[in-house]
Amino acid sequence: MKLLIKQAVIADPSSPFNGQTQDLLIIDGTIVSIASGIEEAADQVIEAKGLHVSQGWVDLFCQFNDPGAEHKEILETGARAAASGGFTDVFVVPNTAPCLHSKSQVEYVVQKSATLAASVYPIGAITKNCEGKELAEMYDMKSSGAIAFTDGWNPLQSGQVMLKALQYVKAFDGVIIQVPDEISLSKNGLINEGIVSTQLGLPGKPAIAESLMIARDIELLRYTGSRLHVTGISTGAGIELIRKAKAEGLNITCSITPYHLSFTDEDLLGYDTNLKLNPALRTKADVDALKAAVIDGTVDCISSHHYPQDYDNKICEFEYAKYGMEGLESCFGAVAAAMPQLTGDQLTAIFSMNAKKIFGLPADAVDVSSTASITLFSPGEATVFTKDHIQSLCSNNAFIGKTLGGKVIGTIRGKRLFLND
Repeated sequence: MKLLIKQAVIADPSSPFNGQTQDLLIIDGTIVSIASGIEEAADQVIEAKGLHVSQGWVDLFCQFNDPGAEHKEILETGARAAASGGFTDVFVVPNTAPCLHSKSQVEYVVQKSATLAASVYPIGAITKNCEGKELAEMYDMKSSGAIAFTDGWNPLQSGQVMLKALQYVKAFDGVIIQVPDEISLSKNGLINEGIVSTQLGLPGKPAIAESLMIARDIELLRYTGSRLHVTGISTGAGIELIRKAKAEGLNITCSITPYHLSFTDEDLLGYDTNLKLNPALRTKADVDALKAAVIDGTVDCISSHHYPQDYDNKICEFEYAKYGMEGLESCFGAVAAAMPQLTGDQLTAIFSMNAKKIFGLPADAVDVSSTASITLFSPGEATVFTKDHIQSLCSNNAFIGKTLGGKVIGTIRGKRLFLND
């Protein structure tokens, strides 16, 4: 199949064509020509206002619920949601039923994902059943295709278990992913502890629950010399700890979500259950601190924390609503709206290149002879996000009806093409 991309700005610092407006000819999944004007006949021609191309984007923390809760999401619909959001690669957390804590469960995801709209990589569980007690067989899972290791939405509370996990993965240069939350301090909370929680009469999740966990894990990382990725940072105090650890030279990386750049706890004054999230929405000062950390490079990646919930688990009293937001399709537009000053190169770094480097994925440059792993997007085109944009089985997305700051055209992954309508 021949694909011709017309007049696209190449946003890829690793490409010799970076920053140039060029045509790209792709034949059977390989970029065969990049030039200012290509007139060769093609099976499909892709043109769009403000079109940019970059290395394919990566989302490193998603819940696809397969196996176990397929009424909320299956691998097929999750992969379509990822491709619609511009992601060629997506990592899924192990919080399924059964949990992805063994070789056979990892192989199930790997094999079932071979023909999907996006490449789906399983993250193996650190502990059996994600219970935080006994280490799972991480080496076997790594050999079967696990991209990294986490207990997902169940952060490791035991310092002893975290220490053993960091030591274990060091043998094969693996990465531990942790959501920072000291549950003994936050388990009864529903939203950020502060003025808004007091106004609403809701129990709060203190910001210190995040910073204490990050501080503990940094100490364990310093002790072991291993690799740690902290995802879902929501507070200024938390991101400052990461900044200092990086300056020290520790092998630590981090990611934040679009909604922690877009909303504050004040947006919960209407009891919108789609904004009942974990980690919780914080204050404007925290949002400003996270934005500054994106600009200065402390934040390595953006992750949607895609967590589909069905109607019954969101359209109910706030106290009983489940945590999480469906978010793959709105991820890029939300970041572009929250931080319009980001350049094409910066967007490519936080959506693609940094994650590929951290987790060892192929970094196919937008260059002649490279395998096509490409995201097509328009960073300056405002789009009103609607339910029609959602490919997931669930629609618990607080960005519905909001104007987002960019548009995803589609993805090319080898011989597979996915275009949004």
